[in-house]
Amino acid sequence: MANEFVMPGQIISGSGALKQAAGVFSQMGSKALIVTDPMMIQLGNVEKVAQVLTGQNVDYAVFSDVLGEPTDKMIEAGKQKYKEENCDFLIALGGGSPIDSMKAIGTLIHHDGPITDYFGQVIDVHMPPMAAIPTTAGTGSEATQFTIITDTVNNVKMLLKGKVLMPSAAIIDPQFTMTAPAKITAATGLDALCHAVEAYTSRKAQTLSNTFALSAVKRIFRFLPQAFHDGQNEETRIQMSVAALEAGIAFNNASVTIIHGMSRPIGALFHIAHGLSNAMLMKACLQFACDGAVDRFAILGREVGVANADDSDQVAAEKFLEALNILVEELETPSLKAYGVNRDEFFAVVEKMADDALESGSPANTIKPVSKADILNIYASLWEE
Repeated sequence: MANEFVMPGQIISGSGALKQAAGVFSQMGSKALIVTDPMMIQLGNVEKVAQVLTGQNVDYAVFSDVLGEPTDKMIEAGKQKYKEENCDFLIALGGGSPIDSMKAIGTLIHHDGPITDYFGQVIDVHMPPMAAIPTTAGTGSEATQFTIITDTVNNVKMLLKGKVLMPSAAIIDPQFTMTAPAKITAATGLDALCHAVEAYTSRKAQTLSNTFALSAVKRIFRFLPQAFHDGQNEETRIQMSVAALEAGIAFNNASVTIIHGMSRPIGALFHIAHGLSNAMLMKACLQFACDGAVDRFAILGREVGVANADDSDQVAAEKFLEALNILVEELETPSLKAYGVNRDEFFAVVEKMADDALESGSPANTIKPVSKADILNIYASLWEE
């Protein structure tokens, strides 16, 4: 069976990537809308991009109203800014939220309606050129044909997709991840780990996606703890940036599974950052999924070095899950209760969350069949002491 494999049109990675990308920007257009958040301005990161653009005689405007995870209202505001400023291409600078916002803004440039019009469809519209500059090592959004936007009317995180959402260029410069605090490093790194593990254990996995997924898992297990404990170690930041890119490429082509399906409703209703809600679910979801893909989890255990060739697949798979749980604990991932979620409020909307998770389509990519009852049981298990 033939498989399509989609990646960014151009990838520039490593120290000095931003400077090397100068010529890429000048070929994209004459005026960029930089989509970002207020922190990127405070840290001076927007100014670094602006200097490169100015050096190429490329004009720019800044849209920094991406406050938290993107909503339909933010996207509409970004679209208006793009048009008012007469921009002709887009640059996203930040974590997954600015990159996802850039994609959604680009979708609306030639569309008069809201971004919610595209929920449940494959987006296939004319897009302006887009460059993604991630400042966290986690979401992989710089290498995917997906964007996640909250529908504020229905309280649903919409997973929107289409090959046109793939950035024209991904600029992976570790200088921008050096400023990420430990908690963000942990949450985004575990998000990347979810991407890689889910891609490798997905029904849609293919040879090339497996190659990227395995490399990402090994890299994350080795370097994420180091990046968490010593954020100024440039080598660990470089390695995690590569891992996040690899994981993004992997799940872009193999899709995610049950973790992401169950994570989005938690994020939408309780305003928990996407990477963190993934991390909260990882143990319970992968424990559930494992017996449908024991051989694949066993390979992961051997590849990261916690199992050996003499172990049976079952033992190797269990060793991988145990190592993963130890990693999640080392990175100080809070429970829902510790984070401050109210138990009664959670269970009051758990039926909606289960329905929204199934409707997203992601749980269906899990090799083990997933029912609504299964999802409800996993949600309930998050509150077990």
